[in-house]
Amino acid sequence: MGYRPGLIELDAVVAITREGSFRGAARALGLSTTALSNAVAKLEAGLGVRLFNRTTRSVSLSDAGRTFVDQMGPALRDIHGAIDTARSQQVTPSGTLRINAFAAGAREVMADLILEFLRRHPDVHIDLVTEERLTDVVAGGFDLGLRRADLVPADMIAVPLGRPQRYAVVASPGYLDRHGTPQSPTDLAKHRCIRVRLPNGALLRWHFERHGETVQVDVDGPVTLDEASLALAAAVEGVGVGLFLEQNVREELSSGRLIRVLEEWTPPLSDLCLYYPSRRNPSAALKAFISLARTLNRKQSGS
Repeated sequence: MGYRPGLIELDAVVAITREGSFRGAARALGLSTTALSNAVAKLEAGLGVRLFNRTTRSVSLSDAGRTFVDQMGPALRDIHGAIDTARSQQVTPSGTLRINAFAAGAREVMADLILEFLRRHPDVHIDLVTEERLTDVVAGGFDLGLRRADLVPADMIAVPLGRPQRYAVVASPGYLDRHGTPQSPTDLAKHRCIRVRLPNGALLRWHFERHGETVQVDVDGPVTLDEASLALAAAVEGVGVGLFLEQNVREELSSGRLIRVLEEWTPPLSDLCLYYPSRRNPSAALKAFISLARTLNRKQSGS
Protein backbone atom coordinates (compact mmCIF):
# COMPACT_ATOMS: atom_id res chain seq x y z
CA MET A 1 0.00 0.00 0.00
CA GLY A 2 1.07 3.55 -0.64
CA TYR A 3 1.59 6.29 1.93
CA ARG A 4 -1.46 6.95 4.13
CA PRO A 5 -1.22 10.23 6.08
CA GLY A 6 -2.62 10.51 9.58
CA LEU A 7 -5.14 13.09 10.81
CA ILE A 8 -2.45 15.21 12.47
CA GLU A 9 -0.69 15.75 9.13
CA LEU A 10 -3.95 16.67 7.40
CA ASP A 11 -5.04 18.95 10.27
CA ALA A 12 -1.65 20.63 10.12
CA VAL A 13 -2.05 21.56 6.44
CA VAL A 14 -5.55 22.95 6.98
CA ALA A 15 -4.48 24.91 10.07
CA ILE A 16 -1.49 26.48 8.30
CA THR A 17 -3.72 27.44 5.38
CA ARG A 18 -6.24 29.01 7.76
CA GLU A 19 -3.81 30.76 10.08
CA GLY A 20 -1.29 31.86 7.45
CA SER A 21 1.70 30.81 9.55
CA PHE A 22 3.27 27.77 11.15
CA ARG A 23 3.33 29.48 14.54
CA GLY A 24 -0.37 30.38 14.46
CA ALA A 25 -1.31 26.89 13.27
CA ALA A 26 0.78 25.26 16.00
CA ARG A 27 -0.96 27.39 18.63
CA ALA A 28 -4.40 26.53 17.22
CA LEU A 29 -3.65 22.81 17.26
CA GLY A 30 -1.92 22.81 20.64
CA LEU A 31 1.39 21.62 19.15
CA SER A 32 4.91 22.91 19.17
CA THR A 33 6.09 24.62 15.98
CA THR A 34 8.69 21.87 15.59
CA ALA A 35 6.08 19.12 15.81
CA LEU A 36 3.93 20.90 13.25
CA SER A 37 6.85 21.37 10.85
CA ASN A 38 7.75 17.70 11.21
CA ALA A 39 4.16 16.68 10.42
CA VAL A 40 4.13 18.78 7.24
CA ALA A 41 7.57 17.51 6.20
CA LYS A 42 6.39 13.92 6.71
CA LEU A 43 3.28 14.55 4.60
CA GLU A 44 5.22 16.26 1.80
CA ALA A 45 7.76 13.42 1.77
CA GLY A 46 5.02 10.81 1.66
CA LEU A 47 3.17 12.58 -1.17
CA GLY A 48 6.31 13.49 -3.06
CA VAL A 49 5.22 17.12 -3.59
CA ARG A 50 5.81 20.44 -1.88
CA LEU A 51 2.53 21.72 -0.41
CA PHE A 52 3.78 25.13 0.79
CA ASN A 53 6.00 27.87 -0.55
CA ARG A 54 8.02 29.15 2.40
CA THR A 55 10.10 32.28 2.87
CA THR A 56 11.52 33.78 6.06
CA ARG A 57 8.47 36.08 6.23
CA SER A 58 5.56 34.17 4.76
CA VAL A 59 4.03 30.82 3.91
CA SER A 60 1.54 30.09 1.14
CA LEU A 61 0.09 27.07 -0.61
CA SER A 62 1.84 25.81 -3.72
CA ASP A 63 -0.34 24.92 -6.71
CA ALA A 64 -0.21 21.29 -5.66
CA GLY A 65 -1.01 22.26 -2.09
CA ARG A 66 -4.02 24.31 -3.12
CA THR A 67 -5.43 21.41 -5.14
CA PHE A 68 -4.77 19.04 -2.25
CA VAL A 69 -6.55 21.25 0.32
CA ASP A 70 -9.52 21.90 -1.99
CA GLN A 71 -10.08 18.18 -2.50
CA MET A 72 -9.15 16.96 0.99
CA GLY A 73 -10.79 19.68 3.10
CA PRO A 74 -14.46 18.59 2.81
CA ALA A 75 -13.54 14.96 3.51
CA LEU A 76 -11.53 15.99 6.57
CA ARG A 77 -14.51 17.95 7.91
CA ASP A 78 -16.66 14.83 7.44
CA ILE A 79 -14.13 12.75 9.37
CA HIS A 80 -14.10 15.21 12.27
CA GLY A 81 -17.90 15.28 12.16
CA ALA A 82 -17.96 11.51 12.50
CA ILE A 83 -15.54 11.71 15.43
CA ASP A 84 -17.73 14.33 17.13
CA THR A 85 -20.79 12.17 16.56
CA ALA A 86 -19.08 9.19 18.16
CA ARG A 87 -17.90 11.26 21.11
CA SER A 88 -21.43 12.56 21.65
CA GLN A 89 -22.47 9.02 22.51
CA GLN A 90 -20.10 8.91 25.47
CA VAL A 91 -21.69 8.31 28.84
CA THR A 92 -18.67 9.59 30.79
CA PRO A 93 -17.23 12.96 29.67
CA SER A 94 -13.65 12.61 28.45
CA GLY A 95 -11.24 14.12 25.97
CA THR A 96 -10.11 17.75 25.68
CA LEU A 97 -12.11 20.97 25.83
CA ARG A 98 -10.36 23.98 24.28
CA ILE A 99 -11.52 27.33 25.63
CA ASN A 100 -10.52 30.81 24.41
CA ALA A 101 -11.00 33.58 26.99
CA PHE A 102 -9.75 36.99 28.02
CA ALA A 103 -7.61 36.75 31.14
CA ALA A 104 -9.86 38.69 33.52
CA GLY A 105 -12.87 36.58 32.54
CA ALA A 106 -10.91 33.37 33.01
CA ARG A 107 -9.89 34.43 36.51
CA GLU A 108 -13.51 35.26 37.29
CA VAL A 109 -14.74 31.71 36.62
CA MET A 110 -11.59 29.70 37.34
CA ALA A 111 -12.58 28.38 40.77
CA ASP A 112 -16.36 28.10 40.45
CA LEU A 113 -16.56 26.72 36.93
CA ILE A 114 -13.30 25.43 35.46
CA LEU A 115 -11.73 23.85 38.56
CA GLU A 116 -15.08 22.57 39.78
CA PHE A 117 -15.66 20.93 36.40
CA LEU A 118 -12.27 19.21 36.57
CA ARG A 119 -13.07 17.89 40.04
CA ARG A 120 -16.34 16.43 38.77
CA HIS A 121 -14.94 15.07 35.51
CA PRO A 122 -11.34 13.88 36.00
CA ASP A 123 -11.21 12.26 32.54
CA VAL A 124 -11.53 15.64 30.81
CA HIS A 125 -8.53 17.85 30.03
CA ILE A 126 -9.15 21.59 29.67
CA ASP A 127 -6.85 23.57 27.37
CA LEU A 128 -7.41 27.24 28.28
CA VAL A 129 -5.95 29.93 26.02
CA THR A 130 -6.14 33.54 27.21
CA GLU A 131 -5.77 36.48 24.85
CA GLU A 132 -7.26 39.93 24.78
CA ARG A 133 -8.06 40.02 21.07
CA LEU A 134 -11.41 38.63 19.95
CA THR A 135 -10.75 35.28 18.28
CA ASP A 136 -12.86 33.26 15.85
CA VAL A 137 -13.33 30.18 18.03
CA VAL A 138 -14.37 27.98 15.12
CA ALA A 139 -11.40 28.91 12.94
CA GLY A 140 -9.11 28.62 15.94
CA GLY A 141 -10.26 25.09 16.75
CA PHE A 142 -11.82 26.00 20.11
CA ASP A 143 -14.89 24.39 21.64
CA LEU A 144 -15.89 27.45 23.66
CA GLY A 145 -15.23 31.15 23.99
CA LEU A 146 -15.55 33.42 27.04
CA ARG A 147 -16.31 37.11 26.51
CA ARG A 148 -18.76 39.86 27.48
CA ALA A 149 -22.22 39.29 26.01
CA ASP A 150 -21.93 42.32 23.72
CA LEU A 151 -18.80 40.80 22.15
CA VAL A 152 -20.30 37.37 21.42
CA PRO A 153 -20.78 36.82 17.65
CA ALA A 154 -24.43 36.74 16.60
CA ASP A 155 -24.22 33.21 15.17
CA MET A 156 -23.07 31.68 18.46
CA ILE A 157 -25.06 30.13 21.32
CA ALA A 158 -24.42 32.25 24.43
CA VAL A 159 -24.62 31.00 28.03
CA PRO A 160 -24.76 33.88 30.56
CA LEU A 161 -22.80 33.27 33.74
CA GLY A 162 -24.56 35.76 36.03
CA ARG A 163 -21.47 37.95 36.40
CA PRO A 164 -22.14 41.44 34.98
CA GLN A 165 -18.92 43.15 33.94
CA ARG A 166 -18.12 46.65 35.17
CA TYR A 167 -15.25 49.10 34.87
CA ALA A 168 -13.69 50.89 37.83
CA VAL A 169 -11.76 54.19 37.78
CA VAL A 170 -9.09 54.06 40.46
CA ALA A 171 -6.06 55.90 41.82
CA SER A 172 -3.73 55.51 44.77
CA PRO A 173 -4.36 57.50 47.98
CA GLY A 174 -1.05 59.28 47.43
CA TYR A 175 -1.99 60.37 43.92
CA LEU A 176 -5.36 61.73 45.06
CA ASP A 177 -3.68 63.62 47.93
CA ARG A 178 -1.34 65.29 45.45
CA HIS A 179 -3.72 65.93 42.55
CA GLY A 180 -7.24 65.92 44.01
CA THR A 181 -10.21 63.69 43.25
CA PRO A 182 -12.02 63.95 39.88
CA GLN A 183 -15.73 64.65 40.37
CA SER A 184 -16.83 64.11 36.76
CA PRO A 185 -15.36 62.47 33.64
CA THR A 186 -14.45 65.87 32.19
CA ASP A 187 -12.16 66.46 35.20
CA LEU A 188 -9.89 63.71 33.86
CA ALA A 189 -8.51 66.19 31.33
CA LYS A 190 -6.63 67.76 34.24
CA HIS A 191 -5.29 64.45 35.54
CA ARG A 192 -2.41 62.15 34.73
CA CYS A 193 -4.02 58.99 33.37
CA ILE A 194 -2.59 55.58 32.55
CA ARG A 195 -3.33 54.90 28.91
CA VAL A 196 -3.95 51.36 27.66
CA ARG A 197 -3.29 50.13 24.13
CA LEU A 198 -5.74 47.52 22.84
CA PRO A 199 -4.64 44.37 20.93
CA ASN A 200 -5.67 46.04 17.64
CA GLY A 201 -3.29 48.93 18.35
CA ALA A 202 -5.96 51.52 19.21
CA LEU A 203 -5.95 53.34 22.53
CA LEU A 204 -8.73 52.49 24.98
CA ARG A 205 -11.34 55.25 25.13
CA TRP A 206 -12.86 55.74 28.55
CA HIS A 207 -16.66 55.44 28.38
CA PHE A 208 -18.93 56.79 31.10
CA GLU A 209 -22.68 56.82 31.63
CA ARG A 210 -24.99 58.29 34.26
CA HIS A 211 -28.77 58.75 34.16
CA GLY A 212 -28.78 58.29 30.39
CA GLU A 213 -25.93 60.74 29.80
CA THR A 214 -22.89 59.26 28.08
CA VAL A 215 -19.38 60.67 27.94
CA GLN A 216 -16.29 59.43 26.11
CA VAL A 217 -12.88 60.68 27.16
CA ASP A 218 -9.56 60.34 25.34
CA VAL A 219 -7.29 60.52 28.38
CA ASP A 220 -3.67 61.62 28.43
CA GLY A 221 -0.87 60.81 30.78
CA PRO A 222 2.77 59.85 31.31
CA VAL A 223 2.64 56.21 30.18
CA THR A 224 0.92 53.94 27.65
CA LEU A 225 0.83 50.21 28.37
CA ASP A 226 -0.61 47.15 26.65
CA GLU A 227 -0.83 44.76 29.61
CA ALA A 228 -3.35 45.07 32.45
CA SER A 229 -1.00 43.91 35.22
CA LEU A 230 1.56 46.57 34.28
CA ALA A 231 -1.12 49.28 34.25
CA LEU A 232 -2.31 48.09 37.66
CA ALA A 233 1.20 48.25 39.08
CA ALA A 234 1.55 51.80 37.76
CA ALA A 235 -1.73 52.84 39.39
CA VAL A 236 -0.74 51.33 42.76
CA GLU A 237 2.58 53.21 42.57
CA GLY A 238 0.73 56.51 42.15
CA VAL A 239 1.64 57.16 38.51
CA GLY A 240 -1.90 58.22 37.65
CA VAL A 241 -5.58 57.40 37.35
CA GLY A 242 -6.41 54.03 35.78
CA LEU A 243 -9.44 52.34 34.24
CA PHE A 244 -9.75 48.61 34.90
CA LEU A 245 -12.31 45.85 34.92
CA GLU A 246 -13.69 45.75 38.44
CA GLN A 247 -12.59 42.17 39.10
CA ASN A 248 -8.98 43.14 38.35
CA VAL A 249 -8.79 45.65 41.22
CA ARG A 250 -10.96 44.10 43.95
CA GLU A 251 -7.99 43.13 46.10
CA GLU A 252 -6.36 46.56 45.78
CA LEU A 253 -9.62 48.33 46.63
CA SER A 254 -10.22 46.07 49.63
CA SER A 255 -6.71 46.67 50.97
CA GLY A 256 -6.89 50.44 50.43
CA ARG A 257 -3.96 50.49 48.00
CA LEU A 258 -6.36 51.98 45.43
CA ILE A 259 -9.42 54.19 45.84
CA ARG A 260 -12.37 54.13 43.49
CA VAL A 261 -13.59 57.38 41.93
CA LEU A 262 -16.42 58.28 39.54
CA GLU A 263 -18.26 55.10 40.60
CA GLU A 264 -21.66 56.56 39.72
CA TRP A 265 -20.41 56.98 36.14
CA THR A 266 -19.52 53.29 35.63
CA PRO A 267 -22.74 51.23 35.64
CA PRO A 268 -22.68 47.45 35.02
CA LEU A 269 -21.98 46.35 31.47
CA SER A 270 -23.25 43.20 29.79
CA ASP A 271 -22.93 39.79 31.42
CA LEU A 272 -19.95 37.49 31.12
CA CYS A 273 -20.86 34.67 28.71
CA LEU A 274 -19.62 31.37 27.47
CA TYR A 275 -20.40 30.83 23.81
CA TYR A 276 -20.08 28.02 21.30
CA PRO A 277 -21.20 27.15 17.77
CA SER A 278 -24.37 25.17 17.20
CA ARG A 279 -23.51 21.50 16.84
CA ARG A 280 -25.82 18.59 16.18
CA ASN A 281 -23.66 16.24 18.22
CA PRO A 282 -21.78 18.03 21.01
CA SER A 283 -19.41 15.85 23.01
CA ALA A 284 -20.35 14.60 26.44
CA ALA A 285 -17.62 16.83 27.89
CA LEU A 286 -19.04 19.93 26.20
CA LYS A 287 -22.58 19.12 27.31
CA ALA A 288 -21.42 18.61 30.90
CA PHE A 289 -19.46 21.87 30.90
CA ILE A 290 -22.43 23.86 29.58
CA SER A 291 -24.70 22.21 32.15
CA LEU A 292 -22.39 23.27 34.98
CA ALA A 293 -22.18 26.80 33.54
CA ARG A 294 -25.98 27.09 33.52
CA THR A 295 -26.05 25.88 37.14
CA LEU A 296 -23.48 28.54 38.05
CA ASN A 297 -25.63 31.18 36.37
CA ARG A 298 -28.66 30.16 38.41
CA LYS A 299 -26.64 30.37 41.62
CA GLN A 300 -25.27 33.79 40.72
CA SER A 301 -28.71 35.15 39.86
CA GLY A 302 -30.25 33.62 42.99
CA SER A 303 -32.87 31.60 41.13
